[in-house]
Amino acid sequence: MDDAETIPATGLPRLNEPAPVFTANTTQGRRSLSDYEGTWLVLFSHPADFTPVCTTEFLAFARAYPQFRAIGADLLGLSIDSVFSHLAWVRNIEEKFQVVIPFPIIDDLSMTVAHAYGMIQPGAGSTSTVRAVFVIDPNAVLRAMIYYPQTNGRSIAEVLRLVQALQATDRHGIATPEGWQPGEKVMVPPPATQDGVTERLREGYECADWYFCRKELPGAR
Repeated sequence: MDDAETIPATGLPRLNEPAPVFTANTTQGRRSLSDYEGTWLVLFSHPADFTPVCTTEFLAFARAYPQFRAIGADLLGLSIDSVFSHLAWVRNIEEKFQVVIPFPIIDDLSMTVAHAYGMIQPGAGSTSTVRAVFVIDPNAVLRAMIYYPQTNGRSIAEVLRLVQALQATDRHGIATPEGWQPGEKVMVPPPATQDGVTERLREGYECADWYFCRKELPGAR
């Protein structure tokens, strides 16, 4: 049996569709996508264990882990290294940087999960996984994807912000502007009819024009 099992992929995953299911070995035992039902999941890949840029990312993910958990989100890492390599690297990080990695890391030697999620990008220079991030909602729907080259580390603060923004969108039916942080004003979706345009300008929002209106969320202050 392969270390990882998924429903065969028919192409790259797509936003607002069910995330590819999987069951895989990790540093904390077997994990399946269904294990995260009811919670937000950030599934992310890294090119290889024992590499400097990946280590900085794992340090940042570990330090931000309580913030992710506080908003009902969990983390799950992945690379095509073996679980033994992952375990040795996790121990090395704890020994050298005094940081415990609290989330599991998928062993994907078969590259099954990596292929299902489009983490293998031959144009990036090798068969290693690129730095991909997938935000999966509590209903196992893929809500966001970010791909980075192997040479450049991610901003973990941005990943956290993205999850918070998606949660605000679901909770309040709004959109968030560039760089939005919790507590800031949000964008009101533009009206789709002539009557809606007229009504929008009477609704008391902060509007530059009918299509560009902001509002505060309840409890923002």
